[in-house]
Amino acid sequence: MKNAKQLFAHRLQDAMIKAGLKPRPAVLERAFNLHYFGKPVTLHGVRKWLIGESIPPYDKISALAEMLKVPPEDLIFGLGIKQKNRNSHIRWDDGIGYQERKIFETFLTLPTPQRKVVREVIEAFSKAFPPEAIATKNTGKK
Repeated sequence: MKNAKQLFAHRLQDAMIKAGLKPRPAVLERAFNLHYFGKPVTLHGVRKWLIGESIPPYDKISALAEMLKVPPEDLIFGLGIKQKNRNSHIRWDDGIGYQERKIFETFLTLPTPQRKVVREVIEAFSKAFPPEAIATKNTGKK
């Protein structure tokens, strides 16, 4: 039977593969250190995560989860990675293009008052042009 460290390593490898990364220490170390704003991790430390010798502290698990686009509890407890693969669960941001992603990133950098204005404009457009009205206009059905 596998221990908690080995199970974490397996979930981390699965999440890396799902994110399009090779489950290798050098790949994870480079990607993690680019994403994490704390003290950089070493290649040896990352290797220990991947082979099941250690589990990182929660701040690093949280950064890993964000980087790999999985909930932290999936890495810690393994609740969703396999389930999502079985159910072909789609994230809200799957399938959006570069331009839309860039708009979201720009929106997130705005100060709070400007974000509020942008939200209000989007809500106004949404009320003025509801998706069902656009769909019936395009299909000619009422």
